[in-house]
Amino acid sequence: MNRLPVLVSPYGAYAGLALHVHDLTIRGHHTETLSAADEAEAILSALGDLRTHRISRLGRMYALNALGRLDEALRIGEELIADQETFGGPKATDAKILADVARVLIHLGRIDDGLHHVARAMTLLDVAPRKGPRYFSAMSSLGEAARSADLFELADDAMRRCLESFDSPDVLYKSGAELTHAELWLEWALRLEQVGRTEEAAGLIGRCVPLLEYWIAEGIDSPLGVALLAVCHAKTGRIDEALATVADLLPRMHAAGQHHESRLLHLAHGLALRATGEWRAAHREFRAGLQLAALRAERLLFQYELAVTAALEVPGEATQAMLEALRTHVEALWQLRLDRRTMLRQAYRRVELEAARTSADLAAASDALTGLGNRRMFDRHINTVVDGGTLLLIDVDHFKDINDRYSHGVGDRVLGEIATVLRSHCRHDEVAIRFGGDEFALFLATGEAEARTVAERIRRVILARDWNTIMPGLKVTLSMGLAACRPGEPGRELYDRADAHLYVAKRSGRDQLAATAAA
Repeated sequence: MNRLPVLVSPYGAYAGLALHVHDLTIRGHHTETLSAADEAEAILSALGDLRTHRISRLGRMYALNALGRLDEALRIGEELIADQETFGGPKATDAKILADVARVLIHLGRIDDGLHHVARAMTLLDVAPRKGPRYFSAMSSLGEAARSADLFELADDAMRRCLESFDSPDVLYKSGAELTHAELWLEWALRLEQVGRTEEAAGLIGRCVPLLEYWIAEGIDSPLGVALLAVCHAKTGRIDEALATVADLLPRMHAAGQHHESRLLHLAHGLALRATGEWRAAHREFRAGLQLAALRAERLLFQYELAVTAALEVPGEATQAMLEALRTHVEALWQLRLDRRTMLRQAYRRVELEAARTSADLAAASDALTGLGNRRMFDRHINTVVDGGTLLLIDVDHFKDINDRYSHGVGDRVLGEIATVLRSHCRHDEVAIRFGGDEFALFLATGEAEARTVAERIRRVILARDWNTIMPGLKVTLSMGLAACRPGEPGRELYDRADAHLYVAKRSGRDQLAATAAA
């Protein structure tokens, strides 16, 4: 089955270019998506908007996956995961990318790797805010990944959570999510039929029809939604409607290279023809669908329908034996779902344990009072600064006087307030440190000019804060020393230069930044 991606929150300045790519693939226009992605990524590279370029690449991955070009989709997915360390972002966005790559891995038969990515995505979503487009999009991707592993119950729960989190007026993305949910129900129903659970299958198809009819009546441009409805019509006896849809849409989907929609339409056509006793014609349609199938589950679906058609057309021991053998195979695959559920639980537990170890390591490298990094974290980072990074050292002016005059409790509150300001000025790849006492450090991933701007902004925020709310008469200022890392410079030398600049700031009257040592 195809995968209907939903919104990724755009980050770059030219987000509209990436959103156009995503809009096309949400509607199922995957060939057009690739052309739009070519244009968008060329423009975004020229403009230097790498964040939006990344979002466009994600849309390209969706389209490649839908077109069965799985190796290409996986290469992009692995690049996106590798970029997470560079670009960072909210947990829900990271979870979305992991789930999207998991789906491709599972399609390629790398089940263990795929389920590990699913487990990582689940742990991130456990602690992510449960409203807004990021969570909406990530949960939809989790549902798609679960569905690709035949974990239909998890997929259904994920899509329900996805839709519950939707708080945008954008109809396109809500319709995309609901059509994704309908496609899940239909695939689940077809699999249930194969293992003889026909009543459950009929119930799921009964959910699909009104949902698909609603969005098509609303004018949503989704060939996939129309193709899904055609299958539902064929399954529920609305043969004329199914045939009319196939006659109208199938030639256009073939011409556009929309293989997934074409497969569904061949399925609908074959089911409708078989219902009217046209065995040979039905066989031809199922065979055409099988030729377009890229995934094992898709091929198995058409092989099953071909076997059922053969048993109806030529009743006898041979065709019945073939059908029974295929049913035995289908039931064995259905039982594998239980193994995958166990594998996912084990992967989820492993990820939880890894997270707990990471949390313990972080706690050991964290300052208990402020939550910033401590001296251990400073020592870990000082030798990782490279050319293009800077070190900012900060002292609180006359901090001993604050403790002596107002109490150590007030001093602790001052340090906590400063830590909050420092943390708010750190990007994802930057680190704020408290050495102990009133000494702080910032590792900034930027050059000297921009680092000066950041430092001055911090100094002015602290100076302008109304400290009287903590204690009447309280005033807090900062002295700062800044040094930009030179090519090949050892961490100790970088620290010594920043410390010398801090000494200049203190000797020059405090409440200032110095980035040049005394002559």
